[in-house]
Amino acid sequence: MPGWLQALLIAAGVVIASWLVLIALARRLPPGVARDLARFLPDCVTTARRLRRDPRVPRRAKIAVAAAAVWVLSPIDLIPEFLPVIGPLDDIVVVALVLRYAARTVPREVLLEAWPGNPDLLQRLIGPPRAARTED
Repeated sequence: MPGWLQALLIAAGVVIASWLVLIALARRLPPGVARDLARFLPDCVTTARRLRRDPRVPRRAKIAVAAAAVWVLSPIDLIPEFLPVIGPLDDIVVVALVLRYAARTVPREVLLEAWPGNPDLLQRLIGPPRAARTED
């Protein structure tokens, strides 16, 4: 086996092993803010997948969710991922802005149904429900 292929396989193995360790550690976090933050991006991925398939979601919201997913998956970042703590910050900000946009265009109950995590975290993110407009 060529040396470069062996090095590539070892690097891939190290990355996968580190992901598994991080997932195992995240599952052991006590309930609270730290656990909610560790679950934020995985919950966003699940929400994006559910919103993309829901017929009650307008097309422009689906496009915004797809654009946010591309942003998160893109290897090009404003802040490099390897920087501790602030690395994923640009991804989180983009996802939060798209969720706030979706909260304005998608019925609130649809967004809450699609969110698999702590509903209080989503409520804090999207803000209180808007009051219905009244005609004078």
